[in-house]
Amino acid sequence: MRLNGSEMVIEALRNEDVKVVFGYPGGAIMNVYDEIYKQKYFEHILMRHEQAAVHAADGYARASGDVGVAILTSGPGFTNAITGIATAYADSIPLVIISGQVPTGLIGTDAFQEIDAVGISRPCTKHNYLVRHIEDLPRILKEAFYIAKSGRPGPVHIDIPKDITATTGEFDYPTEIALKTYKPNYKGNAKQIKKVADAMKRSKKPLLYLGGGIVHSGASEVVRALVHKLQLPAVETLMARGVLESSDPMLLGMVGMHGNYVSNIAMSETDLLISIGARFDDRVTSKLSEFARYAEIVHIDIDPSSIAKIVDVHYPIVGDVGEVISELITLTHEDWRAAWKGWRMQLERYNDLHPLGYVDSDSPLKPQWVIERIGQILGERAIIATDVGQHQMWAAQFYPFSFARQFITSGGLGTMGFGLPAAMGVRLACPHKIAVNITGDGSILMNIQELMTAVEARIPVINVILNNNYLGMVRQWQTFFYDKRYSHTDLSLQPDFVRLAESFGGIGFVCKTKEEFDVALAQAEESGKVALLDVRIHRLENVLPMVPTGSGLSNMMLDYHDESTPTNNTAAKCPR
Repeated sequence: MRLNGSEMVIEALRNEDVKVVFGYPGGAIMNVYDEIYKQKYFEHILMRHEQAAVHAADGYARASGDVGVAILTSGPGFTNAITGIATAYADSIPLVIISGQVPTGLIGTDAFQEIDAVGISRPCTKHNYLVRHIEDLPRILKEAFYIAKSGRPGPVHIDIPKDITATTGEFDYPTEIALKTYKPNYKGNAKQIKKVADAMKRSKKPLLYLGGGIVHSGASEVVRALVHKLQLPAVETLMARGVLESSDPMLLGMVGMHGNYVSNIAMSETDLLISIGARFDDRVTSKLSEFARYAEIVHIDIDPSSIAKIVDVHYPIVGDVGEVISELITLTHEDWRAAWKGWRMQLERYNDLHPLGYVDSDSPLKPQWVIERIGQILGERAIIATDVGQHQMWAAQFYPFSFARQFITSGGLGTMGFGLPAAMGVRLACPHKIAVNITGDGSILMNIQELMTAVEARIPVINVILNNNYLGMVRQWQTFFYDKRYSHTDLSLQPDFVRLAESFGGIGFVCKTKEEFDVALAQAEESGKVALLDVRIHRLENVLPMVPTGSGLSNMMLDYHDESTPTNNTAAKCPR
């Protein structure tokens, strides 16, 4: 059938079964928005900022596993979106970003609202396109969705000049895609998998290192099967929280800069580290020369460019982690677990030595208690999104996660302002779940305008602001490493968050006691409205443990007189 370019965009979204699109109109994309007005296939959410539109599509994709879609205009509309695109790229999130561009004849003339969108997006997209001919548009749209979701996921950008959106052509939408230069390998090398099984049988101190690739692959159940069959100790990265249930006795906890003591020590002691869908991020490895220095390393990942990129590995396997682990399970035996009993007991002693915890207080509230309390009340009924900072780490440490895709956070790029729009995407993807944004008094203001979107679109996100009147994580570093020179991190002057919420049409609460918090959370849930809970927490509370930059994972800061002053600067050493 013959359609114009704008109609092709709508028809492609229908073919891809897109349910929700996030966007913001403008001159160069106006033809597409005219077709959006006419169509009846998907819901369009008018965001108040293009960055937030991409974050919302990102949250939708993370929660659902589907491709998120955002539609934007040219020039500043697109440059506003770059932070959102880079956030998705850093965490391998499947998005299709469709932007308008000035007419083909004006490209390169510095026309009004012209920007080299393809050039700008190239470093932070999996692939991108500038549509030059209407005949190419159906194929490009199909390829974009295929590339975004297949292999290692990521954002794909399509830049469409305004004249192309008005030009008529034949809409022949492909049913299959075969790209000569892009063929993801899903099945791991059988010989390598057998070598890994043999290495596991020889090992005395094996450890699973679980990464976000497990979530993208939908492989959490098969990983759980491996863990439980062999009673294998495991650690999770920030992006893998929820792969194992928080109550699983084999889960040591999160690993890395703010990981559990036992997790970081296990990384330092293991003789066989089995990395599944993780990329050896610097926040996990810390000082590379000391990272897993006694271990043979297995690296399983679908992205061949990630294999051995950071650390030398002994057993590289390129493939879908779900398929590789399924095959590995068939080569393993339950009787191996007996040889690892001593290792498991050793790890229990390490956990008893320095368990993850905090000193509670009734006033001011401790942020760790707030996170735990949300978990006690909402548990698996909630999906948790966060902004970036101390609150993000406390959420990762203390929330009782039950399933993959329950924790939605910006890990690789660390984007403040992510939480609110991402939580909106979460709620639209999973309307049967409660969407909670755990944020800070600094982060929430980064995209506060999206409260208006949430109210207008009736998206009842609960925003829990852990308010310490500081840029907390930066302040923490200034405390430890800059002699308490608090350079421009004091946020004592803040808006009245209750009145701010009400001005947008939502509801707000101030919580200074545990009783007030319980009441506010219950009322926020029952109201069905957008809510802000201004929770006043201890101003100088720190995220612990902490591995200082440049130190090995076994060199952790643990013990303090109070929340601001270390007892000494000699961190806990590996007990090996």
